[in-house]
Amino acid sequence: MKPITIVGSTGSIGTQTLDIVSQYPDRFRVVGLSAGRNVELLARQIRQFRPEIAATCYPEKLPELREAIADLDNPPQLLAGETGVVEVARYGDAQSVVTGIVGCAGLLPTISAIQAGKDIALANKETLIAGGPVVLPLVQQYGVKLLPADSEHSAIFQCLQGVPDGGLRRIVLTASGGAFRDWSVERLASATIADALKHPNWSMGRKITIDSATMMNKGLEVIEAHYLFGLDYDRIDIVIHPQSIIHSLIELQDTSMLAQLGLPDMRLPLLYALSWPDRLYTDWEPLDLVKAASLTFKAPDRLKYPCLELAYAAGRAGGLMPAVLNAANERAVELFLEERIGFLDIPRAIEATCDRLSADNRSDPTLDDIIAADKLARETTRTVCETIARGSASIAVASPTS
Repeated sequence: MKPITIVGSTGSIGTQTLDIVSQYPDRFRVVGLSAGRNVELLARQIRQFRPEIAATCYPEKLPELREAIADLDNPPQLLAGETGVVEVARYGDAQSVVTGIVGCAGLLPTISAIQAGKDIALANKETLIAGGPVVLPLVQQYGVKLLPADSEHSAIFQCLQGVPDGGLRRIVLTASGGAFRDWSVERLASATIADALKHPNWSMGRKITIDSATMMNKGLEVIEAHYLFGLDYDRIDIVIHPQSIIHSLIELQDTSMLAQLGLPDMRLPLLYALSWPDRLYTDWEPLDLVKAASLTFKAPDRLKYPCLELAYAAGRAGGLMPAVLNAANERAVELFLEERIGFLDIPRAIEATCDRLSADNRSDPTLDDIIAADKLARETTRTVCETIARGSASIAVASPTS
C-alpha cells in the first residue's frame, strides 16, 4: 500500500482524496491528516482512516478535537497551528502528500514535505504561483516528483505522456466561464455573492468558485502552467468550453493537438496523481460522447474578465509579482464574501495593489521575500478596499492589450 498524507483533509480536495482511499483500501494508506476549523469532520476521518498524526490549523480547536476522539484506543499524535500542519506534511513514511489547503497557506507545508523527500500531488495552485521561484529548485534538489492534481494541469500532464522533449508547442487551458459566462458586462455591476457562487459545472469551495466567476482561477492556472511545463506566456492560451468535458489540450510542434476528456469529476486527476504511472480501474460513470452531443468553444471576453490580463501581466513580470497578485486576489475575494466590496471591485483592488507594489519586485526572490510580499500585498489590498468601500476610489481596470 502506498502511504499518503493529506493536507486540507476536510475540504473538497481532501474529502475526494479520502473517497479514493476508501475505494482502494489495498492501494493507499493514510499516514497524516490536517484540517481547518471543521474538527467534527476531521474526527470522523481520524476514526475511519486511523492516521498516525493529525493537526488542526487553529490551536483553539485542539481541545475540541482531543475530546472528539478521546475514546480511541490508539489515537494519533495531535498537533495544532501552522507548525502542526507543517509537521504533518513532513511526517513519517508517507510517499506522497496531497496539498489541498486553499490559498498561500499551503506554501510552507508543501516546502516542508519536499524537504522531507515526499512527492507532491499538487492541488493547491497558489503554492506554485506564489512560491515557484523557490519550490521548483527544491523539487530538483530533493529529487521528488511534483504531480498536478487539478483537472486542467493533470489533463496537460496526461497528454504529455510519451511526447518527446521539445515536442510541445502550445498549451490550451479550458475554462467553464464560471457563474457569469452568460452575463453581460453591464449586468456584473449587480452581481451578488449568491450569484457568483452558482457554478454551472463544478462543486467547489467558496473561494475557488469566486475565482472561477472572475476567471482569476484560469489566470492563476496560466502562471502555474508556466512553472510546471516550462512554456513562456505567449504559448499558453485560454478557451472557454462550457461543457467542461475537455479538461485541457496541448499542441505539438507539427500542429497535432491532444486533449484529455472526461466527465467533470475531481477524483480523476487526484487518482492519477496518486497512482501515476499506473492506471487504476474505476467503476465511475464513463464519458458517453453521444450523450455529450456537442462540445463548444469561444474566446474569453477580456473586458468581462479583466483578471486574465492582470494574471498574464504578473506572470510576465515574474519575481514577486505572481505572489503579490495571488495575495491581493485572496484578500479581495475574502472582502467580497464578507460583503465589504462589490464583485467588480475585486479586479480593481488587485490591479491597484499590483501597481503599488510593482516597484519593489525582485527577480530572484527568497522564501522570506515571498512571505513578506504576500503579507504586504494583503495589507495593501485591505487599504485599497477600504477606500473603495468609502466610495472615494477612482481605480480603473486596465484595458486589455490582447
